Amino acid sequence: MDEQDVVRQAHSFLNGLDLSNIRDDLGPYLAKVAARVRKENLLPRESGTVAEIKGKTVITVNENESDERQRFTICHELGHKILGLPSSHQHVPQWGYAKRDSNEVFCDIFAAELLMPHEQFKQAARHLEPSLRTIETLMDAFKTSFPATASRFARLADSPCVFVTMESGWVKYAAFSTPLRAMGAKITFKSPIPTESIAAQLRASGSSDYREGYVAQDVWLENWQSGLELNELSRHHASSDITLSLLWFDPEDAPKIEVDRYGRVVAEDDGLQELTGELPWPGSSKRKR
Repeated sequence: MDEQDVVRQAHSFLNGLDLSNIRDDLGPYLAKVAARVRKENLLPRESGTVAEIKGKTVITVNENESDERQRFTICHELGHKILGLPSSHQHVPQWGYAKRDSNEVFCDIFAAELLMPHEQFKQAARHLEPSLRTIETLMDAFKTSFPATASRFARLADSPCVFVTMESGWVKYAAFSTPLRAMGAKITFKSPIPTESIAAQLRASGSSDYREGYVAQDVWLENWQSGLELNELSRHHASSDITLSLLWFDPEDAPKIEVDRYGRVVAEDDGLQELTGELPWPGSSKRKR
C-alpha cells in the first residue's frame, strides 16, 4: 500500500455520501460502517482507539482534546477499519512522523481526505493566496487543525507551494503542490532545518509562535537557482519541538527551468560554442574503431 492507494480508498468510501454538513456532523461516515463514538477521560496524548465490541465498531476518543482533534481521531480510526491496518499508536504529537509506523501515517492521510473532501476543499480554496489568513479561513470552514489544513492546502494548491514538517530540528516530511513538484523541486529529508530559514530562527527563539518572512528559494529547495525569493510562514510548538512551515512563491518568481518526464532538470542549450580558430580534435583521447 502507498499514499495513492489510501487516497483512492478514501474517495471510494466517500462516494455517494451526503457531505453537505460534514463540518459539523460525521454521522454519514459512522453510519456507513455502523460505528459509534464513545468519549472517555483518556491519558494525555492518548487520542483514541477503535475496537469491535459485541459485533459493533466502537471508536473511543479523548474527551479532553479539542473538537478538531477528536474529529481527526474519529476519521483516523475509521481509516484503520476501512484500510484494514492494525493500530500502532505511540505517544507522539499529531502529524509527527518520527518513529511512526507507516500504518499511522496512512490513516492520517485517510482522515485528511474525509475531513477535507477533495472537491469541497478545492472549491473553498479557489482563488485564495497562501497566507496565515487563508489557512485560518480554511481551518474554520472544515473545523480542522493548522497542520492538517496547511498540508492539505499545499497538496491541492494551484501555485508553487510546499508544507514541511520538522521534529527536533530535523526535516521529516514535505507535501508538495503539483505545480512545484512538476518543476522538479526537492527538499532533503532527514536533514537539519536550514539555518537561514524562518523555521530555524523561530525554533531558536524557544517560543511557541507564528512567524512569516522572506528567504532565498535555494535555502529550502535543493539544487535550486539562486537570487529568487520564497515566502515562509512558520509555526513552532516548543513543548513538542515540532516546527511547521508553509513555503510558496508567486509564479513570476519561479526559476526558468525545464524538467524531463523523470523529474530531472534539463540543462539549457547555450547554443554553439564561440569559434576560436583551434580545432577540437583529436584531443587526448583516442576513439576505438
